[in-house]
Amino acid sequence: MGGPPVNGSESHAEVSGPARLSGLVSWDSDWAGLRVVVTGIGVSGFAAADTLIELGARVVVVDGATTETAQGKADTLRIVGAADVLLGEEAVRTLPKIDGLKPDLVVTSPGWRPDQALLAAAARAHIPVWGDVELAWRLRVREGRKTADWLTITGTNGKTTTVGLTESMLRAAGLKAIAVGNVGTPILDALRDPVEYDVFAVELSSFQLHWSDSVSAVASVCLNVAEDHVDWHGSYESYLADKAKIYENTQKACIYNDEQIETERMVEDADVVEGCRAVAFTTLTPAISMLGVVEGLLVDRAFIAERKDSAVELASMSDLGPVAPRHMVANALAAAGLVRAYGVSPEHVREGLQAYIPGSHRIQPVAKQNGVLWINDSKATNPHAASASLAAFDPVVWIAGGLSKGVSYDDLVRDHTRRLKAVVLIGKDTASLEESLQRHAPDVPVIRQAAGHTEMVQSAGTGHDAAPDSAETGKAVMAQAVASAAQLAASGDTVLMAPAAASMDQFSSYAHRGDAFIAAVRELVEGDARTGKE
Repeated sequence: MGGPPVNGSESHAEVSGPARLSGLVSWDSDWAGLRVVVTGIGVSGFAAADTLIELGARVVVVDGATTETAQGKADTLRIVGAADVLLGEEAVRTLPKIDGLKPDLVVTSPGWRPDQALLAAAARAHIPVWGDVELAWRLRVREGRKTADWLTITGTNGKTTTVGLTESMLRAAGLKAIAVGNVGTPILDALRDPVEYDVFAVELSSFQLHWSDSVSAVASVCLNVAEDHVDWHGSYESYLADKAKIYENTQKACIYNDEQIETERMVEDADVVEGCRAVAFTTLTPAISMLGVVEGLLVDRAFIAERKDSAVELASMSDLGPVAPRHMVANALAAAGLVRAYGVSPEHVREGLQAYIPGSHRIQPVAKQNGVLWINDSKATNPHAASASLAAFDPVVWIAGGLSKGVSYDDLVRDHTRRLKAVVLIGKDTASLEESLQRHAPDVPVIRQAAGHTEMVQSAGTGHDAAPDSAETGKAVMAQAVASAAQLAASGDTVLMAPAAASMDQFSSYAHRGDAFIAAVRELVEGDARTGKE
């Protein structure tokens, strides 16, 4: 937790604004008295506020929530020295003053959109806005402690898996490594950890990249890009521009996806450190300066002296586990590229792959009952992720739907129509997906699983408007969706819950949605066991 506040507004009056901020480049810089508004009291916002208080800044925290959890965090921050904590809808509509003066800086949580009223006010007042990652980069150097290197990962899909794979490979090499960032340990908490890490595997969302400008990773990768978060960024072009920031200032290697021209263009346009290399990965046979696949082996033809004529074996497909979908191979190659740039040996790449334990809710087998395989891929929160999981199974009863985030489903449905035996829709924002199904899969039965009842919205070859959903809990909706899917599925089918949408309309997170699916499937299986159904 942070220490007592230090009100240094008077002593620092002569050095303020951009000039002062430009000099804040280490933990040991003079942060005392800096007036900072922190937006958001969630995981990253709390860590940012607590860190800045510890450094002696004058911190005001704002959040629109008034829940018991938010109130508890607010009380804690007041105890450790926050100048103020403001909660509720009114608190986030204006930019607060600190000690009667305008803030020097705003540190925002990733989920806050640039057009949010408080952030827009900061922009009009020419007050810089940083994210927690920008703050962490500026604090990474601390006298008397080891400075951890950064390997950075972004992409529309596969970030969390690739960060985990990278961490596992680094640890196999005997390095003190930790996965931080968008999911898992907040990066500011890792900086303050008593453990002195050698290297961070940093997962960065497009939101975090939007608010970061100074990061200079040893190696970086954008795994893939597809239309996502258009509602936050305003356009797909703005989304791509923020994703491309992953490569800025990279020191040794920019790793890109050879099967996606957009990521190569990002590297071509990036301003990097002199001597930095462009290295591709592909799930096909690699050319020079690539990692790829040859006869079932993952190989490196980039980080070896003899790359013109040969490649070094990194691992076999079996090292990825019993099921190795194409996107998992790509993630493994991307992680291997990062750690090979960092100097990890091929042997330790293999050991890291073998030791890696996949996270929950990512193409997770839940049960096989009556010949039907049940798969939880709640982490598939956009069409690109859902496409990867749909490609791994055939035929499929697909459970899908949620918050669409302004994306199109036409390509997804068109590409996988032949795999679809039936579709069960959940969520309150299904209109776009329903329209795509009617256009491109008119012969696939579609059921909307409204809370409390089941409604056929598209029979084979027909379609009609559905009635509005009634309010009910996500748990109840998922239980009904699983029951509907069970009636539609037969031996040899896969029931795949890959929503292609965010979860927050009916669930607190993708994990909550996945847990509800797992619970419903297990209850179904146990019910069959009790009744003797086979």
